[in-house]
This record gives sequence, structure tokens and C-alpha cells, in this order.
Amino acid sequence: MQVRQADTREIDALARLWHDGWQDAHAAILPVELARHRTLASFARRLACGLPMVRTLGPMGQPLGFAMIQSDEMYQLYAAPAARGTGIAARLLADAETRLADAGVTRAWLACAIGNERAARFYTRQGWTRVGNMINRLDTPDGMFELEVWRYEKTVAHA
Repeated sequence: MQVRQADTREIDALARLWHDGWQDAHAAILPVELARHRTLASFARRLACGLPMVRTLGPMGQPLGFAMIQSDEMYQLYAAPAARGTGIAARLLADAETRLADAGVTRAWLACAIGNERAARFYTRQGWTRVGNMINRLDTPDGMFELEVWRYEKTVAHA
């Protein structure tokens, strides 16, 4: 199974995967003021806008995970529950790191919700370093929502 570009026909399936993964990982640890904006429709809109930067794997229309980059940021990474522990997230992350390096990024970063220990362990195993906390400005229909997160960084330049 190869990592591939996400297709517009997969937006609904990808949005469902993102929504369910977000609820699983974040709903209990993030403020309700933010959670109320993280609807299935909001994930579908964000995917439609960022689709050129989204890569996935799995059968067409049945994604097992996806990774989205944005500028110098490893922006989103989600794996379906059935795919956890299979190496799919590591493959998607490695692909995203390569895409970032190909775009000229030398030091990439990502935001991890404070308290998301499963993700934090995963990023550390993949060579990312927690460099501290930062305020992540998240766009919502009510305006910017400021959320303190853990910031991870990694050198991704080609050798």
C-alpha cells in the first residue's frame, strides 16, 4: 500500500476519519469552546481547502489515515483506529517530512495538544523533539482561538 495524494472524492471519508480521531484524542482534554467548532462539516471544509497538501493511504474512499502539511508545519496526522499500531502513521509522517524537505523546509514543527500523551510518545519515537509550549492560533467561526500546545520540531532537510 503506497502513500498517495488524497482525492476530492475522499473528502467525506477523510473528514469522518479526522472528526472521529479528533474526538478520540482531544474532546476530553481541550476546552469545550473549541470542541463545539470541531464538527464533521468543519473538518470537511478544512480538507477541501487544504487537499493539495493531504496525502493518504488505503483504498480509494476508505482511507486508513492521512497527513496534511502547511508551510513549514506538519499540520495534521490521523490514523483510523483499525490502523493504529500497523506503521501507517509512521509512513504518513515520513512522507510528510519528505514533502516538507522537498519544499525547502529545514526545520519543521508541529503542535500537539497538551495531555495527548499517545501522540507525544509517537512523535518522540519518530525523532521529533518537544521544544516547549507555544500559543497556537486556531481559526474558528467566532474568530481566533488561542490554545497553549506542546511544540515539537525536527530537522527534515535532505541529507
